Amino acid sequence: MKYVVTAEEMRQYDKNTIEKIGLPGMVLMERAAIAAFELVWMRKPENVLIIAGMGNNGGDGLALARLLSERGIQTCVWCVGDKDRASDQWKQQYEILQNYSVDFCNEAPIKEYSIIVDALFGVGLSREITGIYENAVSYINTRRSFKMSLDVPSGICSDTGKILGCAVKADCTVTFGFLKRGMLLYPGCEYAGEIHVADIGIGSASFFGKEPDMFCYEEAAEELLPERIPSGNKGTFGKLLLIAGSVNMAGAAILAAKSAYRVGAGMVKVLSPQENREIIQRSIPDAMYGTYEDLEASLAWADILAIGPGLSMSPKAKEVLARVITDSKLPLILDADALNILAADKQMQHQLSEQGKAGRAIILTPHMGELSRLLSLQITDLKEKPWEYGMKLAKELHSTVVVKDARSFICMDGYPVCINTKGNSGMAVAGSGDVLCGIIAGLLAQKADCFKAASAGVYLHGITGDKVALTRGVHGMMASDIADSI
Repeated sequence: MKYVVTAEEMRQYDKNTIEKIGLPGMVLMERAAIAAFELVWMRKPENVLIIAGMGNNGGDGLALARLLSERGIQTCVWCVGDKDRASDQWKQQYEILQNYSVDFCNEAPIKEYSIIVDALFGVGLSREITGIYENAVSYINTRRSFKMSLDVPSGICSDTGKILGCAVKADCTVTFGFLKRGMLLYPGCEYAGEIHVADIGIGSASFFGKEPDMFCYEEAAEELLPERIPSGNKGTFGKLLLIAGSVNMAGAAILAAKSAYRVGAGMVKVLSPQENREIIQRSIPDAMYGTYEDLEASLAWADILAIGPGLSMSPKAKEVLARVITDSKLPLILDADALNILAADKQMQHQLSEQGKAGRAIILTPHMGELSRLLSLQITDLKEKPWEYGMKLAKELHSTVVVKDARSFICMDGYPVCINTKGNSGMAVAGSGDVLCGIIAGLLAQKADCFKAASAGVYLHGITGDKVALTRGVHGMMASDIADSI
């Protein structure tokens, strides 16, 4: 996994490294420049233009100019801003650079460069870019050169990914220490290009008891799967009761059941209306089948419950959900229509919250529309920082909440937020959420805890979708392709 930090967290870790660990700021700047140099050198440029602001990000750029000059690469530095207001480290780097064969300019050069390095702003930019800085960003974006940003593309809010007036559209970004939130969130992630995280000496030793509040997975899939006991049997790997589908709407149940099996669940029983019996048994004969009349016996049989995919909001569906909440204390996943039913019933929400508070394992998987209904808020209110609202719901219902969107967030009180960076637009297709529900249920059935089942499940869903896109393309994907490829 990789930590994902805010501007304030990064400033604190930088300060801890300098003041508590004792690593000088100029050493950190040198290491940042070396990391950037290695990426530039790999491209064997004929010449390089570095556009430097007056802060320490610009200082990184000045140090990079020196390293390039030492290797004989023709380098020009365009200093943007008032040098009298530059940071102390910037001024030191500028004085050092006077002894090297580097060109300087005070306005946009006409000459073309192999690489342009954006060193205008680092983390913490909070105001819109205007004036000479806006002109510099426009210059960068209109060149044919390969564009590299240092730390964060200038103009991207490092906490939200919001564009602050205008922003550099980089081909790659070398970021220092840790990933920054803004380069993973939309639209900022569309401006960062290929991201390289450089170790410059700010690491976990710099936390001093305060770890970042967000992380993402980067592991190989098999590292996140529950251990498979060689002597186990089908009961060892969990009995999942999946309550899904409605009259003539069996597809969601089939996708979820298949996905639970594909990720390792030992046994799956599907409860669905009688009208769906034939298609479910034909499509996934591996699963057992029952109707709502079998609910009591099925609850006694199961280890894990999942309810919602394709369920509908019929009176019968509401009755079944109420019984699942009232008559069982088993680990529970609520998805799709189960969430819509829950959103309309405050008494049911209170009952579920009390169960979660008492220790029942509960996972909710709302997309933005469902989350807005559960919290009685507009989607526009949720969009800027959806993880904060996911955490709000998690605390209210004492549960794990998966906020599904182009970037999904897994929220649970007492845990850092997990942001999922995998997946693609081809997964925005009917049934994809049913596959995810099945994956999470299959992991939970194998005794993964709620947070691990949810966060690993979202990640596995995303990387499977990326695998499918390699052969199907994002236009040709169906949810069944994802389920079949797990």
